[in-house]
Order: sequence, then C-alpha cells, then structure tokens
Amino acid sequence: MATYTTEIASDKLVSDNPIHQRLLKAYYLAMPFVKGDLLELGCGEGRGVELLSPLSDSYLALDKIDEVIQSLKAQYPTVDFKQAVFPPFSELADDSFDTIVSFQVIEHVKPDAEFLKEIKRVLRPGGTAVLTTPNIKKTLTRNPWHIREYTATELADLAKRFFDNVEMKGVSGNDKVWAYYEENKKSVQKITRFDIFNLQYRLPAAMLRVPYDILNRMNRNKLNDANNTLVSDITHEDYLLAENAEEALDLFLILRK
Repeated sequence: MATYTTEIASDKLVSDNPIHQRLLKAYYLAMPFVKGDLLELGCGEGRGVELLSPLSDSYLALDKIDEVIQSLKAQYPTVDFKQAVFPPFSELADDSFDTIVSFQVIEHVKPDAEFLKEIKRVLRPGGTAVLTTPNIKKTLTRNPWHIREYTATELADLAKRFFDNVEMKGVSGNDKVWAYYEENKKSVQKITRFDIFNLQYRLPAAMLRVPYDILNRMNRNKLNDANNTLVSDITHEDYLLAENAEEALDLFLILRK
C-alpha cells in the first residue's frame, strides 16, 4: 500500500524529516489563499488539516486510500473525509468550492488535463486553486510512483488550457535545505552509478517500486546517520516561496477562476 512506502514521508521518522517539512510547507504557503468552502484533493494522512481547517467555512478532503480516510474521520470530526478515485470528481457540483488545494498529487494522475479541467469546473468564479508538484529539473532519479513530472513551463502551459489566470512560483529553501539536497544528490549518485544500462528509465514502473523504496529508505537512514543535525534541524521555515520556479525544488501553481 502506497501509504507505507517512502513516497509518503513520515512525520515520526527523523530520517524523513526534511521531506516531511518540505511537504508541510505547502500548507503554510497556501494559508493566505484559503477561504470559504475548501476542497483538498489527495489529503494523504492529513498533514495540513489542522492548519487549513480553521481558515475555511467547510473542508472536504478526498483520498483514494479508504483506511487513511477512516482514520482521519476519527481524528478530525469537523472535516468531511471521503474515499474517492479521481478524476472526475463525479459527486461534486459545478462552482461549489471557493478554494482547492492539491499537493504532490498531479504527478500521480494519468489524465492530468482532465484533472485540471475538473478543478476549474468545481471551483467557484473568483476562487483559487493551489497545487504543488516536484520540479523535474531537481529530481535526482526516476520515481516509479509518478506518472510523470514537469518543468515549470510544461505545467503552466497545461494549466493555461483551462485557466486564464495562471501564476507559477516555487518552493525553494535556505542554505540548510540546499546542503541537505546536495548531500542527498551525492548519495543517490553513488547508488545510480551502478545502473550502467539506465534501467531506471527503461523498466516498467511496477518493477522498480520495491527496489526504489528499499534504496530510498536506506539512503535516508544513511544521511541521518552521517549528519543527524542536518536532517533533524530542518523545519518548514527553512523552505521558502520562490519567484523562480525553474530553480525550485517543487512547483507552486496558483490558479484563479
């Protein structure tokens, strides 16, 4: 189950801390945009529910993993959690949400154009949608859990097919964040140097998921053992909103209807 792979960074494992804080930052950056009726697409394990729920009049969160949804219902009784595989958002009416957030989801969605089209459909006039996704220019190796990744230009061009008002920013970091990134890059390169036939890009994704998760977990643990302070001391405040999305770790896409 994807929930227990390295694709879902844990807030309880120290070795996952830099990734967890990076994902958490998106919720902090989204806070100024949240108003009215809020929809979250792909809420995962509810990393940002406590941050965003006080800012909204209502909060509907969708995710495909029912086990996670049932757990979140017990934790946050004021939020409406529903199991759903999307797109489409077949049970959601047109013009029904003032704000939509979806973090690190679109890279998992095969019909990405339909996904954005549906976001526009259920967003009210004057509403805002905020999405994040990895910047492929900063990806260190193929992630077999992702259908595809984007450059800032590619994602903006896709969004402009459906939205007239598209703003592209990025999630970057301070020196501490980039020091971790460089250490991670060196470590990953030591592993991938053995892939002399470039199999990570040639084999089907399903064949790569188990070895990817094993090596990814080993790599995170290794970085933690080598420099625990660098790994454990990073907080969401070390990640920054960047104007230059092309050089950021994640793309931060703002769509207004």
